[in-house]
Amino acid sequence: MKCLSLSLLSFVFALLLQQCKPSNPYLAMEERELASGVRYDSLFFGFQLGMPADSFYASCWKLNKQGLIHEGASNTAVHYDLPNFKHPAGMDFYPGFHEGQIAEMPLLFAYDSWAPWNKDLTADSLKMEVLPLMEEWFGEGFLEIKNPKPSGSSAYVKVDGNRRISIYNKLDQAVKVDIVDLIIKNKLDSLSAAQAQ
Repeated sequence: MKCLSLSLLSFVFALLLQQCKPSNPYLAMEERELASGVRYDSLFFGFQLGMPADSFYASCWKLNKQGLIHEGASNTAVHYDLPNFKHPAGMDFYPGFHEGQIAEMPLLFAYDSWAPWNKDLTADSLKMEVLPLMEEWFGEGFLEIKNPKPSGSSAYVKVDGNRRISIYNKLDQAVKVDIVDLIIKNKLDSLSAAQAQ
């Protein structure tokens, strides 16, 4: 009998600890996906996380010759004119490389005619067009992260294995999408933390 009440007490204590533990759906998603050991490297237009830099440049050259992409602002990015958006819009992108391979792919979306007085062309409106495009490219399952500030805007995030995709406003005129290989990011973060000590 004493053993049974001790087991019951342990169970209740474990249950209470679980209830007190703060739950964070994003952290749970990231932990679950990284633990799966599955790699998701596909991006868009045939680009991949882990793609060598020279293959990225060769692919851009081919896509440029096909007229799909062209030079972005100040020759610092690649530009893609987005079809099927309510208003003309574009996407600029240029990868971050680690050891000569794509480790992240930041994307910047903006309406061509954005102006502060053009309320239909704000980042919040644009984000509602970018989200379905990202779901088309990477599948559904984006988690909405609400901003605690009343005037703040929500962000969206999805983790598939090693690949994290974050969608959020960049000021009022653009939407930023960051696609990151979490395995490389976590490794670099750990190295930075170790060097800072």
